[in-house]
Amino acid sequence: MTDRTDLNHQHKQETQTDCPLCAAPLPGELVRNDHCIIVDAQEPLYPGFTRVVWLDHVREMTDLSAQERQLLMDTVFEVEHIMRVHLEPHKVNLASLGNQAPHVHWHVIARWSDDVAFPNPVWAGGTDSEAAQARRVLTLSSLNAYHEALIKRFKSANHD
Repeated sequence: MTDRTDLNHQHKQETQTDCPLCAAPLPGELVRNDHCIIVDAQEPLYPGFTRVVWLDHVREMTDLSAQERQLLMDTVFEVEHIMRVHLEPHKVNLASLGNQAPHVHWHVIARWSDDVAFPNPVWAGGTDSEAAQARRVLTLSSLNAYHEALIKRFKSANHD
């Protein structure tokens, strides 16, 4: 059985220059600290869609130490909290399902009962409507304050 320390070392050594998530800054990058990158996913139908990306090349949550997993999830939950305060969504979806880049990352997605895909996952698509368009305009008006709150909260490596 491989020791978790060996796995962590092995994964962190796999950093590639062509990795789209290792590029700095990322499109939509709001803040980068010692462990995570917080990114506005720039999804036009879902303003406020945010990604929390673990900085090191680590493919799976179980490749992280218990302390690292806790730090990542604390970050995800804090992003969700800030999202709820500033964007006031009907629901927040959390998902970790990235298969294209070797960085554990979480999607934090603000949802409203009148968004394009609700109640289905955002990846299922849907039909745009006047109500969904009006919701996006309203959400966009709060987006700068949401982004500023994220930057303020996470700009330092230690966010205890």
